[in-house]
Order: sequence, then structure tokens, then C-alpha cells
Amino acid sequence: MIKNDYRFSKKHLGLLMATVGIIGLLAIFSIDIIDAGREGGIGPAQRLALELLVVLTLLGLTMIPLGDDPA
Repeated sequence: MIKNDYRFSKKHLGLLMATVGIIGLLAIFSIDIIDAGREGGIGPAQRLALELLVVLTLLGLTMIPLGDDPA
């Protein structure tokens, strides 16, 4: 049965944040590579999204060693 009082631990939250950040980074870079015929490369909105995803990934990676304490 599923417990009703389940909470994310800091490790699980860190893994989730790091995974979302890495998948987002890969998605933005792959979209840019697939759309290679387009002029301009990475624009300001993509650059901002990349910066936020890097911050999310780094924040998630720093939360992983904190262990099983509730988030």
C-alpha cells in the first residue's frame, strides 16, 4: 500500500531536480542542432533557459549528499 504521509527526501528531490535540468539542457541543445538550417543559433530566450537549467542541475546535485532528511 502507498503511505499517505510519504514525503520527498532531500536526496530524491535533488535527483529529480538534476534529472529535469539535464534533460532540459539536452532538449534545448538537440532542438538547436535539429534546427540547423535556421540562422542565429542560440537566442536570448534559449540562453536564459540554459542558465536556469544549469542552476537547477547544480542545485539538485548539491542536495543529493544531504541524505534522507525530509525536504
